[in-house]
Amino acid sequence: MPKSDELDRVQQRLESLEIKASFTEDLLDQLNMTIYQQQQLIERLVTEVKQLKQQVPDGGSGGTRNLRDELPPHY
Repeated sequence: MPKSDELDRVQQRLESLEIKASFTEDLLDQLNMTIYQQQQLIERLVTEVKQLKQQVPDGGSGGTRNLRDELPPHY
């Protein structure tokens, strides 16, 4: 039979592992929530970018611009 002090050490190690597992589960839950929130933000930003692209004339083509065409009429 194992000695009493061996049982105590095994018990302490088991408790330590249980505590670490608990902290790990909590951290995993926090990380999952962070990922979920980031995904929601990404989806909102993608939608916003699509809406902004629709608002840009000529489909948003960044073709060459002539700066003279952009001069105010008094020039």
